[in-house]
Amino acid sequence: MTITQLKYALAIAEHKNFTKAAEKCFVTQPTLSTQIQKLEDELDILIFDRSKKPIELTDVGRKIVYQARNIVNEADRIQDIVDQQKGFIGGEFRLGIIPTIMPTLLPMFLKNFINKYPKVKLKIEELTTEEIMSRLSDGHLDAAIAATPLESDNIKERVLYYEPFVSYIPNHHRLKDKTTIDASDLDVDEILLLEDGHCFRDGVINLCKTFKDHPEDKFHLESGSIETLIKLADEGMGMTLLPYLHTLDVSTKMEGNLRYFNEPSPAREVSLIYHKSELKMQIIDALHSVISGVVRGAIAFQNVKIISPLPK
Repeated sequence: MTITQLKYALAIAEHKNFTKAAEKCFVTQPTLSTQIQKLEDELDILIFDRSKKPIELTDVGRKIVYQARNIVNEADRIQDIVDQQKGFIGGEFRLGIIPTIMPTLLPMFLKNFINKYPKVKLKIEELTTEEIMSRLSDGHLDAAIAATPLESDNIKERVLYYEPFVSYIPNHHRLKDKTTIDASDLDVDEILLLEDGHCFRDGVINLCKTFKDHPEDKFHLESGSIETLIKLADEGMGMTLLPYLHTLDVSTKMEGNLRYFNEPSPAREVSLIYHKSELKMQIIDALHSVISGVVRGAIAFQNVKIISPLPK
């Protein structure tokens, strides 16, 4: 049994196809098939049910793949130790970012990070929090940026910044004459929300203390885009709440529709999250340093109240 064979098994389990797994591992399909056959012969069991389309793990195969992932992670840790000893910060790094953070945060830090750490090859994906948690657990992501706390025993969280909520109130709305607002001013029936699967939506719902009195079917409109919510608010469909960084590039016309909360300002906690195995920590440390340094100057709010993305 070799580490290479275990990596091949993990690739097949992920892609459910020998050809795709071989491409992922940069070997020929016959080479990969031969190594898996040798592994199965040595263990005297079948890891994969090849009669199924797509290929499926057998019952014992699932247990083997679970253990193989732990073994491969521990083997990768050896390279981590060597890299840290040499002071090397480089290699492939898979980063997930939730949709309500990606468009504003990524342009703020990416160029800076690439210039500072040119040997790191970032592979960035926009994913929901649920997708991120799954991929971190499966070893398909090295780290992610998401709203926290997430309260997972397998995931570690390092806070990057606290991002206040800002109200977007169009001219026709009942709150338009207020210069600042309180959470008690909000009515969840009037708020345009992101669709299910976005943790920012859950934070808004938690902010609206009256939510328990409003059944889900009263949400007459939801969208997957914050920009769409702003346009719909302008058309008289309601108001919405924005993450603070989304307000930095709004037009002068739109800026007049922004209303800040009275202190303590409700805010979300944004963190760099990663698996408890703590692989590639030198890159995680570098990301944390660059991102927190960049955002610190953009968000000047000090007195904030953190609103959890988790429904209470």
